[in-house]
Amino acid sequence: MVENNRIGDLLVHLVLILGVAVVVFPVYVAVIASTHPPGTFLRGVMPLLPGPNALENYTTVIFEGRSRAGTPPIGGMLWNSFVMAMAITVGKLSISLLSAFAVVYFRFPFRIFFFWVIFLTLMLPVEVRIVPTFQVVADLGMLNSFAGLSIPLIASATATFLFRQFFMTVPEELMEAARVDGAGPMKFFRDILMPLSITNIAALFVIMFIYGWNQYLWPLLITTDPEYYTIVMGIQRMVTGGDSEPLWHLVMATVVLAALPPILVILFMQRLFVKGLTETEK
Repeated sequence: MVENNRIGDLLVHLVLILGVAVVVFPVYVAVIASTHPPGTFLRGVMPLLPGPNALENYTTVIFEGRSRAGTPPIGGMLWNSFVMAMAITVGKLSISLLSAFAVVYFRFPFRIFFFWVIFLTLMLPVEVRIVPTFQVVADLGMLNSFAGLSIPLIASATATFLFRQFFMTVPEELMEAARVDGAGPMKFFRDILMPLSITNIAALFVIMFIYGWNQYLWPLLITTDPEYYTIVMGIQRMVTGGDSEPLWHLVMATVVLAALPPILVILFMQRLFVKGLTETEK
């Protein structure tokens, strides 16, 4: 019986190692490719060991860019993506927390109806409403601006639903005790509900940040000024722009740098992220 268990554990670990290898190998290839000179890829052979041009390649994409492809230095694009992702994340969390709080703890006409109207917007992704949203943003003069990049994307039915479900599990005794102590609605929200929601907020923060960081279609439509290009747009321009072949060593360096902020967010918030997804009792 013990031997069977050991064999089973071995097979499980082999499957896990194989899965990790399949996921990590493309990332490894991108990192290796970003360290080689451009002539390496013209030979049609993909090296698997680091090259000598890592510092030069990363310096080029950060401070110089690729002017022939219309790609500015990616340092500014990384900042634009960070500002956009943070604005979307904070906006989504703030609106979702307040809307879920209102639906659960306030009694007003048609509150359930309004909640389901919010929930039904899950069936309308950005791609479906892209034309009217673009028209509204253009009419408000928010093209080529951080407001135009972030405000149309800050509403989140998913986060509202998740916070509503959590607030419904909070014992009513807490609300009654806060009311007896003279706490108003916003004090109850700030001092009791917010601390209880930390793990949920952390889990949604990671998801929403990656969602905002990876946006491509919306920034592509509303930005024509290179000062507002995001890093995902920069990768696309480096691949497709210009009359020459893509400089894959620079493309891969850009890809590696673009992947770092989401990875760092996940690493720093890993404990709260996992706890927020798995914790069922508060």
